[in-house]
Amino acid sequence: MPFQRFVESGRVAYVSDGPYKGKLVAIVDIIDQNRVLVDGPASNVPRSEMRLNELHLTKFRIRFPYTGSTRVVRKAWEAANINDLWKETMWARKVEAKKKRLELSDFDRFKLRKARQIRNKIRTVAFYRLKKKVKKVKVTGASKKVEKK
Repeated sequence: MPFQRFVESGRVAYVSDGPYKGKLVAIVDIIDQNRVLVDGPASNVPRSEMRLNELHLTKFRIRFPYTGSTRVVRKAWEAANINDLWKETMWARKVEAKKKRLELSDFDRFKLRKARQIRNKIRTVAFYRLKKKVKKVKVTGASKKVEKK
């Protein structure tokens, strides 16, 4: 089956646009092919309708009765530990890193650039040292083979 993430009741989604951008919500009900009813009890997103093009579906799904109340959704959310599971994903780490980069000042960006330059110099020196060592081993190994014949 090519698709793994379906728009379904209980699917956890990441809001990519609008006033609640960057928050997690659970799909409670499907209104039509473009809109869904969402609720974000843990992320302070009130129950409201959202367009599907404002959401990115995650791999998480929580189980609760069809069109469950906010209290029911909150209980299912906490039982499934969605917040902890989300923090462990690479997606959440990338979002966090992007937020940190946006908050850097000019001086922080300068320090980061200098630190990268130093790291790259150390890495390059180590690489060429290893390359030279391998070349020397190949040359001495080739001459030994010639001598044996």
